[in-house]
Amino acid sequence: EQYQVLKDVVERMNGRTVTIRTFDAGGDKLAPALGCTIGPNPSLGLRAIRLGLARQDLLEAQLAAILRASAHGPVRIRIPMICTVGELRATREVMNRVIRRLHKNGIAMAEPPPPLGAMIEIPGAALAADSIAWHADFFAIGTNDLTQYTLAIDRADEAVAHLYNPLHPAVLRLIQFSAEAAVRARIPVCVCGEIAGDPRYAALL
Repeated sequence: EQYQVLKDVVERMNGRTVTIRTFDAGGDKLAPALGCTIGPNPSLGLRAIRLGLARQDLLEAQLAAILRASAHGPVRIRIPMICTVGELRATREVMNRVIRRLHKNGIAMAEPPPPLGAMIEIPGAALAADSIAWHADFFAIGTNDLTQYTLAIDRADEAVAHLYNPLHPAVLRLIQFSAEAAVRARIPVCVCGEIAGDPRYAALL
């Protein structure tokens, strides 16, 4: 089912690259069907790639669908909430396992396989961006969560939402760290989140 949906998206893009994020269930993105236990602070709990590595059956199913869809057009895979090099390496190991299985079963996919990128949305990942960059094929700086975690502001809480500021010097410094690490490692870097959708910020970025 995932493959059919992704295949349709890739084909409709007519050769333009599609970036697909692995599932980010948890926090404000609830998926009751997965049977996730929502803790007292769900945004900092078992979610995103943490959940994917804990439930590798789910991660393998999605990666298989993405890899199969890559036979129909260019695709990139983006891993959310990366914090350590170990998480990225573990994800690549899971992907390689899926690739071997697809090859064994004679199922078509892109050659070489799609690039595997890290989302930089945790301050610790931004500060460790130099080491992560050597294990990633590209960076995607997730400014919404990066801002939220850096400033300790829940953007869904109306009482403090007015303090949410992606132009805070600390947030900009973390974006700078991440971008410079990507340049040093010679990998592409892109930005997502609200700041990426506002043309007033383009020159600043």
